[in-house]
Amino acid sequence: MKPAPLCLLLLAAGGSVFAAAPALTIYNQNFAVVRERIPLDLKAGVTSFNFNGVTAQVEPDSVVLRDPEGKRPLSVLEQSYRAETLSQGLLLSLNEGKTITFLVRDQEGREHPVQGKVIRSGHNPAGGNETPVIQVDGQVRFSLPGEPVFPSLADDAVLKPTLSWQLRSEAAAKFEAELGYLSGGFDWEASYNLVSPEKGDSLEITGWVTINNNSGATFTEAAIKLMAGDVNKVQPSRPMGGVMMAKAMAFDSAAAPVTEKAFDEFHLYALPRPVTLRNRETKQVEFIRASGVKCETIYLYDGAEVAGYQHTDANYLRTNNSYGTQGNRKITVMREFKNSRENNLGLALPKGRVRFYRQDDADKRIEFTGENNLDHTAQGELVRLQTGQSFDLVGERKRTAFAASNRNEQMDETFEIKLRNRKKEAVEIRVVEHLYRGLNWSVTEKSQEFAKTDAQTIEFRVTVQPDEEKLVTYKAHYDWK
Repeated sequence: MKPAPLCLLLLAAGGSVFAAAPALTIYNQNFAVVRERIPLDLKAGVTSFNFNGVTAQVEPDSVVLRDPEGKRPLSVLEQSYRAETLSQGLLLSLNEGKTITFLVRDQEGREHPVQGKVIRSGHNPAGGNETPVIQVDGQVRFSLPGEPVFPSLADDAVLKPTLSWQLRSEAAAKFEAELGYLSGGFDWEASYNLVSPEKGDSLEITGWVTINNNSGATFTEAAIKLMAGDVNKVQPSRPMGGVMMAKAMAFDSAAAPVTEKAFDEFHLYALPRPVTLRNRETKQVEFIRASGVKCETIYLYDGAEVAGYQHTDANYLRTNNSYGTQGNRKITVMREFKNSRENNLGLALPKGRVRFYRQDDADKRIEFTGENNLDHTAQGELVRLQTGQSFDLVGERKRTAFAASNRNEQMDETFEIKLRNRKKEAVEIRVVEHLYRGLNWSVTEKSQEFAKTDAQTIEFRVTVQPDEEKLVTYKAHYDWK
C-alpha cells in the first residue's frame, strides 16, 4: 500500500502505522470534507490513539470516527485537539521565569554559551508576537542574546496539529476506521475559455477547475470530488487560522472526463484519477471540452439612463417630468448559447469566469474579446453573457413629446430611438425600453411591432443594414386614476 504524505502516527502499544490514500470533497465556500482511512489496533477496554495528519484548519467538533462497515462498536470517551505546534516561541513561553542557555557565535563562527533568564517570551498563542525580554548578567535586554538551547522534549510534544482519542472497545479488534471532518482552507472555482472563428458563432469550449489548498496539510494521490451549489454553512465566529501566501501553479490535464451527477440539491463532480494536492498550492484540472457549440451574438440597446427602473416613490415618477430622459449611445454585445446535449454540451456548469476569444484568420492566433461571470447553470438552460460594447454600432435615444394632466392622473411620453450600423454586414439590434412610471400603461403609437418581456419592459427587434440609420418611435400612455 502506498503511504500517504501525511504521516499518521498511531500510538498503540508503541507502534506506528500510515494512513491509506485520503479523499476530499471540496466546496466552493472555503471548506472541504476530509476523509482518511486509519488502521486501528484496539485492545479490550480503553485505548489511546493520536493522529497528527489533520489540517491546521480542522473543525474539531465536526470529527467523525467510525467503522465504515458498522461491524465493530466504537465508543469515543474523549477527544482532544492540539493545534499549537512546537516552535521556538512556544518553548520560550514554557521556560518563562527560568534560566536557559543561549549560544552566541563570534566572528570566527565559534559558539559561546551565555546564561539568560526568560522574563518574557514574546510568544502570543492568539497570534502576533511581542518583543522578548531576557535578563543576562543582571541586565535586561529586549532581544535574544543568541540561539536558545532548550531541555529535552517531553513525550507529549506536538510537531503537527494532532487529534487524540480515548477509545473504548468491548473486545480487541484490528480494522480500518474512517476519520471524517470539515476543514477550512480549501476552495475551488471553475473557469471557461471559449474560442470562435473570426466569422461565425461556433464555439470551442474548454473548462477548468482551479483548486486551492491553504489548509496546512498536503494530500498525496487523493480522490477528489467538487461540490457545486450554494450549501448553507454557518460561519465561525472568528476567522480560521492559516496564512494566504503566493501559491505554486500546477496544471493537470485529465485523461478521462470528469463525471457529474445531481446530488441532493447540488451537483457533484468527481475527478477521474487521484490528484496530489500540496499545501499552499493551486492546481488546475480540465473538466470539460466541447466543440461545435452554437452561440448567437446579440446586440442590445438599453438607452435609458435611470436609477433602477422601479423608483421607490410612486409620486416621484408621476411628478418628475425629466426622469428617464437621459440616454446613452452604447450598444451592448451579448453571447448566448444553450447548455444542452443537442448543442454538444449538457453538463451542469458550475459558476465561474468565462473568457471569450476569436481567432484572427490572418495569422490563426486568438484574440481576447471579453469576459464575464457565469452563475450555476443547469443542463438545458440558456447562457447569456455580456462581453463588451460594440465599436461600430451606435444608438441615440431622446424624448420628443410630453403631456400630463393637471392633477398628474394621466401622462403621455413619446420617444425616438436612432440606430446606426457602421459594420460591413447587416445586424439585428434589440431595443429595450422600460415603462418605468407605473404598471398601468399602454403603447398608443409605434413605428413597428414589439414584444412585452415583463410587466414594465418592451423590446423592438430592428435589422439595420450596413451604413444605414433606422428610426424607432413609440408613445407610452400612463393612467393613475
